[in-house]
Amino acid sequence: MTLRFSVLASGSTGNAFYIETEREKLLVDAGLSGKQMDRLFAGIDIDPRQLSGILVTHEHSDHIKGLGILARKYQLPIYANEKTWKAMEKSIGKISIDQKFYFHMEEVKTFGDMDVASFGVSHDAVAPMFYTFHHQGKKVALVTDLGYVSDRIKKTVEGADAYIFEANHDVGMLRMGKYPWNVKRRILGDSGHISNEDCGLALADIIDNNTQRIYLAHLSLDNNMRDLARMSVDQVLQERGIAIDLLDTYHDKPTPLFEVS
Repeated sequence: MTLRFSVLASGSTGNAFYIETEREKLLVDAGLSGKQMDRLFAGIDIDPRQLSGILVTHEHSDHIKGLGILARKYQLPIYANEKTWKAMEKSIGKISIDQKFYFHMEEVKTFGDMDVASFGVSHDAVAPMFYTFHHQGKKVALVTDLGYVSDRIKKTVEGADAYIFEANHDVGMLRMGKYPWNVKRRILGDSGHISNEDCGLALADIIDNNTQRIYLAHLSLDNNMRDLARMSVDQVLQERGIAIDLLDTYHDKPTPLFEVS
């Protein structure tokens, strides 16, 4: 078996990402309630008791809501950087010392037959970081919750076989929408979220002939639509002469397990 993964849930109401090899099963974030997390795992026929651990990207509630519950229920180790641990400890409840592990930013950690590399992003959390996953020459990149895509990030994630990439909002919908201006300014800022167009521009720089799939992730329920996101990102890619299928993610149901071949 090579890498297989599912976007269990994606969006401001909760985020969770599952990835596995023959020997390892990892969850990234647990941003929904314990019951909802169990339902999502049932949707892809995975028993959460088999998980090797949970990696955390940052302390925002849509990424850690069910983290403590899930870790205590199934006795799972949690991996996060030191600043994120400090920021989220009061929110996730008591975690046994033997379940607490550090995963430093810009570190590569080996889980059985899978290497996981962390990298920092610009977002309004204390020390947000995301991950690339490597197994038998295959690479999957998880990139959401960032205000802009730096050249450093592009270099880190370029040439992946599959991307889960943020297309948070349509700028026009956001500007005309109901959010207060201070919230709009935060989303549009360098520590907020990236738009459909910025997603397309970044993808145009990083994908190559290896890239098999791109999942558009963390779409705003208020300021975006799946059809609009796909159309906007695709338009940018086509202007660069790139034709590739773009796939949806959902805030309330998992994507089918996809095997990176």
